[in-house]
Amino acid sequence: MTAAANESLADPAAATGAAAAEGSKPRVRTGRLRARLRRLARDLWWSWNECAQRPFAALDPEAWDATRHDPLAVLAGVDDETLRLRGEEPDFMAMVEFAERTRRESLQAPSWFDAKHGAKSLRVAYFCSEFALHESLPQYAGGLGVLAGDHLKSASDLGVPVIGVGLLYREGYYRQEVRADGTTRVRFLRLDARCLPLRDTGVEVDCPLGRRTVRLRVWRLRLGRTRIYLLDANLRANRPRDRALTRGLYRGDPRRRLRQQVLLGVGGMLALEAMKEPVTVLHLNEGHAAFAALALAARLVRNGHSLEEALVLARQATVFTTHTPVPAGHDRYEPRLVLRALRQVTKAAKMSGETLLSLGREHGEAKDPFCLTALALRLAEHCNGVAALHGRVTREMWMHLFERQDPAQVPVGHITNGVHMPSWTDPVAREFWREEAGIDLSHPAVDRDPWAADAARVDPARLWALRCRWRTRLVMEVRRGLANHARRCGADPAEVLRAALSLDERALTIGFARRFATYKRAPLIFTDPDRLARLLGDDDRPVQIIFAGKAHPADRDGQAFLRRVHAITQDPRFRGRVALLEEYDMGLARLLVSGCDVWLNTPLRPHEASGTSGMKVAVHGGINLSIPDGWWPEGFDGRNGWTIGDGHEPAADPESRQRQDDLDAAALYGLLEREVIPEFYERSAGGTPERWMDRALRSAATIPGRFSSDRMVAEYLVKAYLPAHGAAPTEGA
Repeated sequence: MTAAANESLADPAAATGAAAAEGSKPRVRTGRLRARLRRLARDLWWSWNECAQRPFAALDPEAWDATRHDPLAVLAGVDDETLRLRGEEPDFMAMVEFAERTRRESLQAPSWFDAKHGAKSLRVAYFCSEFALHESLPQYAGGLGVLAGDHLKSASDLGVPVIGVGLLYREGYYRQEVRADGTTRVRFLRLDARCLPLRDTGVEVDCPLGRRTVRLRVWRLRLGRTRIYLLDANLRANRPRDRALTRGLYRGDPRRRLRQQVLLGVGGMLALEAMKEPVTVLHLNEGHAAFAALALAARLVRNGHSLEEALVLARQATVFTTHTPVPAGHDRYEPRLVLRALRQVTKAAKMSGETLLSLGREHGEAKDPFCLTALALRLAEHCNGVAALHGRVTREMWMHLFERQDPAQVPVGHITNGVHMPSWTDPVAREFWREEAGIDLSHPAVDRDPWAADAARVDPARLWALRCRWRTRLVMEVRRGLANHARRCGADPAEVLRAALSLDERALTIGFARRFATYKRAPLIFTDPDRLARLLGDDDRPVQIIFAGKAHPADRDGQAFLRRVHAITQDPRFRGRVALLEEYDMGLARLLVSGCDVWLNTPLRPHEASGTSGMKVAVHGGINLSIPDGWWPEGFDGRNGWTIGDGHEPAADPESRQRQDDLDAAALYGLLEREVIPEFYERSAGGTPERWMDRALRSAATIPGRFSSDRMVAEYLVKAYLPAHGAAPTEGA
């Protein structure tokens, strides 16, 4: 987008020339206007381009908030008379026309990929069990889905030809409510595909599963230049238990999970074939999708290759990304269940049951369970972890699979995760960086990092003023949520008022927002409550902490962590200074990464594969305070944040872990006391914390460019996609 276009973003009427004369009322065809708005809403391009969101917010601001910023839902609730009145407003029509033109010009402009690799016939199929694209489309549980969504958005911006393949979950993941005692109430959604930004392709495929087939409808979702195919088993042609396979995400016993993964991998390959997609590379994002490579091998056998040739060709054309640094986190199944579920696939591949099981064994023993990660590692030529440290951990974890004594010889590299900056950056921040540093997030920057050169030269006082505004907005939203929670729990009016007045918009605000998995150690900061109470309760230098996140309903230890944090919020020493938010979705995540001054991350090293939430705070002047795990050892340079502890990796026994918890907690308290809190409250005559802003600007100069999904996708292209391209005829003509 040009600078002139950005200027007109602030005043959309400028985009259409002079507004209509005072008092004139253009004739409005509401049906045509509704169709134009529906066309905008059905391309998720709007989810990272604010100019395309603005018309829907203007249609009905209250509905925009109530529907979790869902353009289609807003449009469905607007009657023709209201739409006619809006259409008579020149400023509203200017917004619509500007959004339409910006989208058209953006998608038609020559892409980075066209300029660099346009002669290639590359087509990548990106398989993943979840995709996080926007809070109004709840098809995700956590970081894996966020990473997948950001990957495809950057592929669209860069023009890299990637197609997503996943499942359509009619109930999504779950909505979380926290009862008065801190226990969790799980609420499942009921989604109607006709009300989502999906198109029914009219294509159905029969996926072999055991002795039968499951019919899958193929839905298409548009995401700028790219698209995602989502498979739906909720069809009358299927048995009730098969219809339930795409009901929800990460639900049910291992048998159900296994069947879901057959639908994703085998059904996904059938869907690509039915849609006549000329795919040349498979990208398996986590082991859930490993059966896609097996289905490719079966297709190659059907097309005349021997099984040995087919496995070699499938391997050469497959990319595998693993996200799990903990051995217990990899999917494993009883061998008999796998043989039963894949009997038709192995028959088509002329593969014996023993051959199939050998591909999924970790130790080469008949008693081994079948491991999907082992299958993916054996069927993918190009394997990677998602951070440098995670690559090392993965090589050590799978040495036995490759029969290596030296982890350096294990053929697994790393491509560090990144985030789609346009999706996660507040629109005001986007305008700030464009005006102050000439950094335009609407233009992907792969070949040059503008942040390194230009971010540090902005006016720190102006960024500090914005930081204060974002913090105030966050506090106001948290207060509203806490008051609503108190009402729902039956609190008396005094308690509701207390919730509505909690927190302080001027206080140093620490954010902790992520899954409540035990290795992430959410309660670590409460190790010494008395010491923490002194830090948070200083009237001259107040500190507050906001927690958000979910634990899987079946994760009892994670649920216990959530209850422990809830109990702390009720402790008189911490009431009004520690808050726990009930729900956690992409909308709340954007609010938190913009509003928190410090982003706290306390995993037990080396259990965090990458993590991406901390990458999002730097563009808002936020600063990371993290254990040296995941991406942070690559990001930290000594001046752009703080590292907790010395990076020691404890043994697995409980005593060693408890000792490490105590050491890390002590290091965290020390940093808060000696550096974090003093720097925040040490102000210049003009009211700006100069040392704090020096660190914040250093963070902005060193993180957004290096840890963007644009860089990540370009790296996948060079290191994996292009080498795998053309290795096997995956389209199976």
